[in-house]
Amino acid sequence: MNAIVRAIDALNEGFGRLIAPLIAVVTLVVVYDIAMRFFLGRPSDWAFDVSKMLFGAHFMLMTAYGLKHHAHVEVDVLKRLLARRGRALLEVIGYLVFFVPFILMFLQYGWSFFQRSWERGETTYGIVAIPVYPVKAVLVVAGITVLLQAVATVLRACQALRREVHP
Repeated sequence: MNAIVRAIDALNEGFGRLIAPLIAVVTLVVVYDIAMRFFLGRPSDWAFDVSKMLFGAHFMLMTAYGLKHHAHVEVDVLKRLLARRGRALLEVIGYLVFFVPFILMFLQYGWSFFQRSWERGETTYGIVAIPVYPVKAVLVVAGITVLLQAVATVLRACQALRREVHP
């Protein structure tokens, strides 16, 4: 079980570190668009769409990394009052009852969203027709990485429960 948890953590750590610099690319695109507006009095035809797509992809692809590092908002008012075993049990129940079913539904709808876009050859509206399906594929990739991180979190909580029972 430890090997599975370590493998998932390593995957999401590496993936997060790989994707993190994408925000610099988004920044460069936005700065380019601002410069075009300021110096030429006209925005570029593609930069706004590209910056939205890249920022959305960056945000989605970093979710598993954020989950691994507990960077998401948690309502831990009840959790603080519990002992370590109670926190681990609450985490297992919360993930299995709420989080995992939501992520599975997210994956199902994300896949059909991507598939429809792929089949139609969906592009952005405007002068430059940028393909949209790669960004919609990000939903599926993000869903898979978040689901894997949820599995690691549940396994880690189960290990904590087992340590409490068998010290």
